[in-house]
Amino acid sequence: MRWTRILAGTLLVALAVGVGALALEFRRDLYAQQQRVKSGSRVLHTACGDIEFAESGPADAPALLLVHGSGGGFDQGLALGQSLAPQGLRLIAPSRFGYLRSPLPADPSGERQADHLACLLDALGLANAALMGVSAGAVSALHFAVRHPQRTRALLLVVPAVYRPDPAVPTPAWALRLLDAIVSADLPLWLLARLAPATARRLVLATPPAAYAAAGPDEQRRADAMLAMIQPVSLRRQGLRNDSRLTTGAARVALESIRAPTLCISARDDGFGTYASARYSCQHIPGARFLGFDAGGHLLLGHRAEVMAAIRTLLR
Repeated sequence: MRWTRILAGTLLVALAVGVGALALEFRRDLYAQQQRVKSGSRVLHTACGDIEFAESGPADAPALLLVHGSGGGFDQGLALGQSLAPQGLRLIAPSRFGYLRSPLPADPSGERQADHLACLLDALGLANAALMGVSAGAVSALHFAVRHPQRTRALLLVVPAVYRPDPAVPTPAWALRLLDAIVSADLPLWLLARLAPATARRLVLATPPAAYAAAGPDEQRRADAMLAMIQPVSLRRQGLRNDSRLTTGAARVALESIRAPTLCISARDDGFGTYASARYSCQHIPGARFLGFDAGGHLLLGHRAEVMAAIRTLLR
């Protein structure tokens, strides 16, 4: 009995030490992410309201407006642009409604977001821009192309979470509830990414383990960085909730009215089911090109060179 008590006490001490170490690591990582999003962007006062954004590249170069996906912000948009877009462009990455320092207005619809992007261009003195709408960001990018056709130089829809004829969600309801719980606060997401990264990539980034395993080391590092970049999720929660509302049973826009050169990209194994959305959109946008892959997940892992080449052709 004495040895049992000693063993139990030892296990409790070891558990307490482990929990304490995890808590310290969580606080350290969260602080680093909080500091990261405090720099590199600014808030601009526009005719439509305040909007946070960051930019890089030559100020006199053609502009590419990077409309980030769920869990993003200016940081995600800029990272995607720097990873996929050709060099020599002026990359402009706003934080959409409810993300980081961009407030959530009373009307956070896709149409309102599109008009807000137009106001950002006005404030920057830009007549037009090419748009890259990623995942949930494709909702407002599509509305922009419909509502502001003269200002849309080109339209790029990357794994777009937009309308498709079959509105059924491929992800089981239990997984969607679990995902909502995971991104409800900083700690649950951090613990999942720290203790079960493959599960985090599948649930949060909608990328199967096989796609991650088949990718090269550089793409794996970028995938891990994208997962870490969602933190602090508490500063993105309002935007995440709004995106869930906008993308669940997303309404169809007047695709046939879009005249901008358009490219749609997705993979069949994307856990968010964007392959059907991308293909449908490009079937109905005049002259659009669809680039589809059998594997790669929501992050299109393993296809960076092909994606960059297609984007370069669209924007040249």
